[in-house]
Amino acid sequence: MILDLTLTKLQELGLTEVAAVLEGRAEQAAKSELSYIEFLNELLTEEVLARQERSLRTRTRLARIPSPKYLADFDFEAQPGADRKVINELATLTFIDRMSNICFLGPPGVGKTHLALGLVMRALEEGYTAYFTTLDQMIADLRRAEINHNLPKRLRVYLKPKVLLVDEMGYLPLDRAGANLLFQLVSRRYEQGSIILTSNKSYGDWASFLGDPVLAAAILDRLLHHSVTVNIRGESYRLRNRRKAGVLTAPVAKEVVPAQ
Repeated sequence: MILDLTLTKLQELGLTEVAAVLEGRAEQAAKSELSYIEFLNELLTEEVLARQERSLRTRTRLARIPSPKYLADFDFEAQPGADRKVINELATLTFIDRMSNICFLGPPGVGKTHLALGLVMRALEEGYTAYFTTLDQMIADLRRAEINHNLPKRLRVYLKPKVLLVDEMGYLPLDRAGANLLFQLVSRRYEQGSIILTSNKSYGDWASFLGDPVLAAAILDRLLHHSVTVNIRGESYRLRNRRKAGVLTAPVAKEVVPAQ
């Protein structure tokens, strides 16, 4: 049967999506009197879209995204401290081609990670590679690699992606060895790939959590040379939701993290 022979050839060519939809699409084409070229175009469009979707799923899995977040889901009305115009400009992803960095600063719960992940998902959708980690996870990973004499190879995990998202900078202090590992990473990525980071610390506090003013200055010098800083001031989403639920009755003071 010609259909079976065609399906076999499609499978051999790796056109799995075309093979899956061929019979149904052929019936529709006959009813709508599509030309051969229109019919072929529809089949190939199905294949291209399916491959793009598979590629996105693979890149998302390799990026170690804990939970996908999207810019379209961010509530700018509820969080006016986030500048929608700035975020929309960043969403064009020109910062990746310029190999610039983005630093989201602000108190816990104001949406820093959501926005950072939203930009990463945009990058993945456009075909870029990315990787997610928290600072503590990354430094612990690099420490183990250093102990096992495997640091150069392990560093490549964080150097290879076009976009590296480092979440929760400053939540826990680093010792000098950890700060030195961070310096190595930032130095190697400098003008080679973009870093997106989130931190609850202003730049003036980095010397404190990094434990070394000289290293802090060197890290910031490379991070901020080509960068955009997004300061988000406001109340935590979680605290606001608790207040709406009646759990909190007294107003919670807003914490402001100024740029330095």
